[in-house]
Amino acid sequence: MSQSDRVKWNERYRNGAYAERMHPSSLLAQWIDRIPRGRALDVACGAGRNALFLAGHGFAVDAVDISCEALKTAAGIAQQADLHINWIEQDLDDPREFGTHYALILVMRYLNLPLVHRLQAKLAPGGFLLCEQHLVTDAHVIGPPNTAFRVQPGALRALAQGLQIHHLEESVVNDPDNRPAAVARLVAQKH
Repeated sequence: MSQSDRVKWNERYRNGAYAERMHPSSLLAQWIDRIPRGRALDVACGAGRNALFLAGHGFAVDAVDISCEALKTAAGIAQQADLHINWIEQDLDDPREFGTHYALILVMRYLNLPLVHRLQAKLAPGGFLLCEQHLVTDAHVIGPPNTAFRVQPGALRALAQGLQIHHLEESVVNDPDNRPAAVARLVAQKH
């Protein structure tokens, strides 16, 4: 990302983007009870909907995003709910060493497959990777119109080489706000 990306995302969050989206990812909600508690990393967390959900379910959460405006909003919500989350403002294209031994690494609709591949080494033995990306499709769906911001079919399977795949899906689903989205979803576990 660049300074212009930071400015763009700060402006979006300052203007209330995604304010109505406080529900966790449906993939995360479906799998939360099967993931051992421990440390969690929420990559490109935005206003923190998934980080807040994780903290409320007993995870020690590191939540990373480029937007200080999104993190400020998330931190305010966390404080009101008495949830303790480590909010990290970071351009994810800049080199950064994250912690290790995460029970869960969550990457929801932030496309940076080389980063996700590198982060797999940060999983604890038995740790889970949950990843959901917009999928290239000809269907009329929400999400980025530019295919550079969507994964090709099969990309998440290739990404998970060396991990045990529990769930892999490429389909058109209804978002919680009932709009169609083409997504690739992966739940994989480190041996």
